[in-house]
Amino acid sequence: MALTPTTQIPLGFEAPDFKLPDTVTGNHYSFHDLKGEKGTLVLFICNHCPYVIHVQEELLRIAKDYQPKGIGVVAISSNDVVNYPADHPDKMKELAESLGFTFPYLYDETQDVARAYDAACTPDISLFDAKNKCVYRGQLDGSRPGNGVPNDGADLRKAMDAMLAGISIPEPQLPSVGCNIKWKS
Repeated sequence: MALTPTTQIPLGFEAPDFKLPDTVTGNHYSFHDLKGEKGTLVLFICNHCPYVIHVQEELLRIAKDYQPKGIGVVAISSNDVVNYPADHPDKMKELAESLGFTFPYLYDETQDVARAYDAACTPDISLFDAKNKCVYRGQLDGSRPGNGVPNDGADLRKAMDAMLAGISIPEPQLPSVGCNIKWKS
């Protein structure tokens, strides 16, 4: 595993559209199918990454807290499942059902969506406003496996609250870090 940060690119880019299968329902969804009235949270995650496992319960709490406020949430896994079978769509479905995901868990088999979003790691977190412009691309909070920092989603929650209030997102936006996306050879 290579510790990798989120690629820092200028904010304000428009959310790339996609059409990907949901591993739970089998339905195919686009960004526009899943976007929220007030914004959309796009999470690149996977099943096996210890950084994702460390934050997955907080990601679920955030989804449950912010979906009723008009924020759409979607999780996408783009990992190579040949070399990382724990991230296979069947295993994604098992995880989503066992944890009670309240949002789709999509599989990006071609890895084109990860490339379009410049996703680099898991978790890779991007928040888009109601106009589909990226307003936050950073960490959930300062917690990492074993560092003792509370896993409370503080950074992402501040960004979401500011966006919903129509005020500037607090700076600086610190990049998320985690396992690199497992690109196909």
